[in-house]
Amino acid sequence: MSDQTIASDREVDARGLNCPLPILRAKKALTDLGSGQVLKVISTDPGSKRDFEAFSRQTGHTLLRVEEQDRQWTFFLQRR
Repeated sequence: MSDQTIASDREVDARGLNCPLPILRAKKALTDLGSGQVLKVISTDPGSKRDFEAFSRQTGHTLLRVEEQDRQWTFFLQRR
């Protein structure tokens, strides 16, 4: 993991939400972003890492980084 921070254009706090809610909230937020903009999603769902990897593959949005700390995951998605 790099020390370089990624600037995000929008943030979704999905802590305490279980699948599929973090993905659904991210999907909705991405529709409001322009191409190339970055969405930051914070989740406490342990399955969210696998879910966001699959979501990225299926939608074409780029998963720039996944950070994990104290059972909390932060995802940076760049809109295609």
